[in-house]
Amino acid sequence: LPKRPNGKSYVPIAIGVVVVAWLVLSSFHRVGPQERGVVTFLGSYSRTVEPGIALTLPAPIESFETVDVQNIRTIDIPAAGTQENLILTGDQNLVDLAYSVRWTIKDPTLYLFQLADPEATIREAAEAAMRASVAEVTLDDAIGPGRIEVEQKVEQRMKELLDSYRSGIQVQGVAIKKADPPEAVNEAFKAVSAAQQEAQTYLNEARAYAQQLTAAAQGEAAAFDKVYEEYRLAPEVTRRRMYYETMERVLSKLDKTIIEPGNVTPYLPLPELRRKMQETTVEAPARAEGAR
Repeated sequence: LPKRPNGKSYVPIAIGVVVVAWLVLSSFHRVGPQERGVVTFLGSYSRTVEPGIALTLPAPIESFETVDVQNIRTIDIPAAGTQENLILTGDQNLVDLAYSVRWTIKDPTLYLFQLADPEATIREAAEAAMRASVAEVTLDDAIGPGRIEVEQKVEQRMKELLDSYRSGIQVQGVAIKKADPPEAVNEAFKAVSAAQQEAQTYLNEARAYAQQLTAAAQGEAAAFDKVYEEYRLAPEVTRRRMYYETMERVLSKLDKTIIEPGNVTPYLPLPELRRKMQETTVEAPARAEGAR
């Protein structure tokens, strides 16, 4: 370094600046609202600092590390790009599962000093809990309605296991992202599922048709009961009315010839007249179209 005007060296001043900077930077620390500060004295745990400005002895006498205790971290199992994750179900079938674990740090001291590799511990605990939970359900439950129950069991087992390790980790939830049969039998399983859905559709249609028939039969029975009540009040009138209604339904669908009683027998060709009227109605638009 060059000399000062009075001939003295700048080295003491430079050393003083470095010492002051070292004291300031290694002794004053800012802790955010979502963070906690962990202080170690000569490598051993000393204290935990709440959010705000923290003051410690200069390094390396005391070391300071901030830990985010509100950030929700996620671990995917299996990791992206890996092979199938086959797990044995309770009915001796295999299911390919992919799931994620959400977790936070509830105790930064335990998180930093209790476990050598916290993320690896979480992964192993999740795999053990998932295999134990899937082994209690069938394949249909594992890939269908039982997935929510499996997720809840895995979360509870992980909490108990990590608490027994004094890990300082809080499991926030487990989500199954994929639950399929093994790739080798996936197409056959889809075909079986499609056949089951089709069979269920036919059953639903049959039940609906049966309900329609039942409702129609009940309606007819109620109508018969009303007619029977009227018949009990006036048997002759009701009988004659039923006869006329029946004849009206039957004769309305038949060709009829009207013959008056006596020696004179006029014939009124009603069916032929109706046919001619229908033919005339059909041919009139055709002729009009030809004229154009």
